[in-house]
Amino acid sequence: MLVTGGAGFIGRPTVRRLLEDGHDVTVLDSLRPDVHPDGVARTAPGARLVIGDVRDEDVLDQVMPGTDVVVHLAAKVGLGVDLDDVVDYVSSNDLGTATVLRQARRRSVGHVVLASSMVVYGEGAYDCAEHGAVAPAPRRRADLDAGAFDPRCPRCDRVLTPGLVTEDAPLDPRNVYAATKVHGEHLLTAWARDTGGSGVALRFHNVYGRGMPRNTPYAGVASLFRSALAAGRAPRVFEDGAQRRDFVHVEDVAAAVVAAAGGPIGPVALNVGSGTVTTVGGLAAALADALDGPPPVVTGEYRLGDVRHVTASSERAAKVLGWRARTGLAAGLADLLQEA
Repeated sequence: MLVTGGAGFIGRPTVRRLLEDGHDVTVLDSLRPDVHPDGVARTAPGARLVIGDVRDEDVLDQVMPGTDVVVHLAAKVGLGVDLDDVVDYVSSNDLGTATVLRQARRRSVGHVVLASSMVVYGEGAYDCAEHGAVAPAPRRRADLDAGAFDPRCPRCDRVLTPGLVTEDAPLDPRNVYAATKVHGEHLLTAWARDTGGSGVALRFHNVYGRGMPRNTPYAGVASLFRSALAAGRAPRVFEDGAQRRDFVHVEDVAAAVVAAAGGPIGPVALNVGSGTVTTVGGLAAALADALDGPPPVVTGEYRLGDVRHVTASSERAAKVLGWRARTGLAAGLADLLQEA
């Protein structure tokens, strides 16, 4: 089995679990500096480690022979700094996925697992009291300036009620990273149709846990809050802190990847979330309490393109994979904070 990005945050526990299950695992990782600032390769003992880029055909020629399953985790992650990131995102994610899939076809690989993301949805699921399930209207700057952050119905202008998004929701990528994840899913579907292989796109929700990237503009919100508290600063929470998210522990995510790698399944897309709704402000407060740090500062600041609410229904993953998240937020944060 080949795991790209296997020395990364999600890759390391995934590789460990695959080895524990008796698989022969080759890890391909480029050790890109925005993920591995110290340049050190860390992966589970027992895996074959190859340092190289998924866009490099010669490297793929070394690692692909004999592979029956590819777990493609390698990617440029996060929401980016500005549009100057666009070429790196598209090259790393779109071209990288395309190159892996082409090699998988040439080597008659039968099953591919792709790391996708909840960002493919844009906003999550909403209901209007009058019109039922609706796609929210774009948030208006005047409302945001006035502290009215929740999306409104495009038909009657009522404030909408958020719910759990399912995999059949329309895709609405709001940034370059999200666009590359949507395209990756489409490439996987095209590969499966062309080859007769099976493919699973796992839409990870907000993954946290030990080994999270720190002190980088590409890090997740849990990591940013933890870094602020470690420096003695209050975590800064945008909007009113009531943004709803689904924070899922990295060990649960790794278990989902391993279950999906057991194929053949698909082509299918599956949400991978905890099933528990947590607000961004609630996460910041829980971390502050756990670290005995200053309470969060709710700033009221906003970014016009930010998503207000996106939380998952992972029932399809339970049916297809027999998988459910097992780590509650309190236990997951305690595990995160044990890391030096």
